[in-house]
This record gives sequence, structure tokens and C-alpha cells, in this order.
Amino acid sequence: MAEHPAYPVGLRLSGRRVVVLGGGQVAQRRLPALIAAGADIVLVSPEATPSVEAMADGGEIIWQRRPYAQGDLAQAWYVLIATSDAETNAAASAEAERNRVWCVRSDDADRATAWTPATGHSEGVTVAVLTTDARGRDPRHTAAVRDAVVEGLRDGTLVAPHHRTRTPGVALVGGGPGDPDLITVRGRRLLAEADVVIADRLGPRDLLAELPPHVEVIDAAKIPYGRYMAQEAINNALIEHARQGRSVVRLKGGDPFVFGRGMEEVQALAEAGIPCTVVPGISSSISVPGAAGIPVTHRGVAHEFTVVSGHVAPDDERSLVDWPSLARLTGTLVILMGVDKIGKIADTLVAHGRPPQTPVALVQEGTTAAQRRVDATLATVAETVRAEDVRPPAVIVVGEVVNVGPEPAV
Repeated sequence: MAEHPAYPVGLRLSGRRVVVLGGGQVAQRRLPALIAAGADIVLVSPEATPSVEAMADGGEIIWQRRPYAQGDLAQAWYVLIATSDAETNAAASAEAERNRVWCVRSDDADRATAWTPATGHSEGVTVAVLTTDARGRDPRHTAAVRDAVVEGLRDGTLVAPHHRTRTPGVALVGGGPGDPDLITVRGRRLLAEADVVIADRLGPRDLLAELPPHVEVIDAAKIPYGRYMAQEAINNALIEHARQGRSVVRLKGGDPFVFGRGMEEVQALAEAGIPCTVVPGISSSISVPGAAGIPVTHRGVAHEFTVVSGHVAPDDERSLVDWPSLARLTGTLVILMGVDKIGKIADTLVAHGRPPQTPVALVQEGTTAAQRRVDATLATVAETVRAEDVRPPAVIVVGEVVNVGPEPAV
């Protein structure tokens, strides 16, 4: 007689008695989910792993330190049998059958009345995978299917449209330094669900090609009227599309709050009464040096690193950077947006105490296929930038950490 497939169902165990027999590795893996479900858990076992014991000490479960005995399953709604003794497992399974209690057995799934699926979670969705063919039951395959579905939901490659009414709003997403694989999982998922994407020039452009045809992509770099008015126009576009009931993603390079004017957009949205979700991103200030083999800190070399904007020269009255104090520090200095001002920056650092031979590395188009690294010193960096035609975007690293890693590839 052919075996029928299991009927999938979600058990609501909150406040209901669950009995677990055995306190070993199986219980250690299964107990957290039962605790999260709000079950009243009774563990029956002479011994337990340290992690299981900690759950009992913390009051998450009740531990009866003894072997299983007939009657332990009375009033239970669900039972997990996971002892190392086959006779005990068989006896407990028989009691569960008599009492019509759903029972999972770790030693013999075919003799159980219930199976534990491979489960995973993503944004309020539980994915549960069961094997339907008893002859080819392979828990590794089941887990692999589970992992593939959950990963797809998390990174946005598996898009499940929302059919319920969504609250209109804006997600301010940090896209990372440029490599599309370096955006956060949450950022990629929100991007996949967007109706409108307003993208910066320095955002991960390759991700835009993955968007469905109905998604409107607005290039923030091409919004007219100059620097200040451009930001105002971006704010207005975010508000306008959100008010139309659309899901809007503001895709920015790096992290929205690291020289990204992200807070200006958050403030504008708040004033307009538009809900905004901020998704942090990997800042180029640490990721780009790392991709080029440069640690911003290193034992015995640098115990600190400072990130500054170089878009305003040290002698410009608009500058808010205390360059003389930075010159006296011994740690790493990371400069963003400073390629065209690096000559004046280097002169100022040397004038206030940094040695002229201090190593400098410029990493252009970091983490992308076009990445290149150019090395110099404070004394030579201005001429090196001209000779090597270093152009933005580039991250500049000043300090002894530049020479810590392996020799740069030629």
C-alpha cells in the first residue's frame, strides 16, 4: 500500500503542554523554537547539555531530572522523543499513540505520528519544507530547499508580491560601496519590492537591472537646478511618490548617514508626515580600504581611525574639519571625496606635524570590477594623483596601515 504524504499544518502551542524526552543535542536544537512558540515545556531527562540546562535555569522550561515513566505524556498536546534508549523511545511513542498526542521521534521518523519540517523565517513568513517521498527522504535535501527559499526571500531574488494594502512610505537604503553583493539583505529585499527607486550615482547600479519593468527608476544625479536645489528636488520627489501610495526606495551609496545627506531626507519626510525606514549600509570608509588589503586598524600600528570629508579644502572658510588636530594624531586617516583637494590636504597635514613620508593609498572605484589602488606618500601624493590620473570616486587612506598588508598587485 502506497504511503500517503504528510498533511502540513502549523501548531499553535502557546500556553499548551509540550513534553520533551531527552536533553541532548536534538533537544538543544528543537527547544528554542518551542520556547519561541510560547509552549509550556516539560523536559524529562536525567541529564542535559549545558545549553539545555541554561534554558531550565533561566525558567524557559521545566526540567524533571529523571528517566521517562508511563504517564509523563498525560495532558500533552505535542511530544518530542529524543532519548538515546530505543526501548524508552518505543514505549513513549506507544503512550503518545494511545493518548492521541502528536509525537515526533528523532530515532525513527517512520514510527512517529508527526515530522519536524526544515524551517526558516523571513520578515514574518515561516518557510517549512517536508519530504513527501519516504523512500528518498533526505534531510540534507530538505534543508537545502529551505535555505534556498529563505535566502531568495531575504535577498530579493525570490519576489513574493504583497497583495494586502501596503502603507505608503520611503525606505532610505544604504547600498554599500558599489559591489551589488555588499548591499544588506534587508536593503535588497526592499529594493525588490519597490514601486519607485530614486538612485544615486554612487549606488550599486548593477542592482537596478534586476528590477521588474514596472518599477520607475529616477536618476537622482540628473535632477536639475544645482546642488542645493537638487537635494530639495530629491526630497520633493520622495514625498510626491509616497503620497501617491507607492513604495519608494531611496538608494544611496555607502551608508545614508556617512556624508550622504540622509538625515536631510529623513527630516523632510518627517515634516511631510511620510513614514521612513532607514536601512544602514556598509560605508566605503572601511569597506573600500579592506577590499584593497588595507586594515584601518592593526595591532601595534593604529589604535584609531578617523573619517573626514575632503570636499572642502583645509584653507576654505567653510571647512568644519580641525586639520591641525588630525595631523597630530598617530592613527589612520580616511578621507572621502578628497581627490581634487588632496594636495592642499597633504600640505596641511605635513605643516602641522605629519611626517612627509607617511604612506598614502588611493583606492579608486573600490569593490567594483574597475577597482585600482595607487600608493604614494604625503610628500608625493599630489603629483601621483596627476600622473596616475586618479579620479573620483576614490577613498584615500593616510597612515602606516597602508604598508601592513601584502604588497599590492601590479
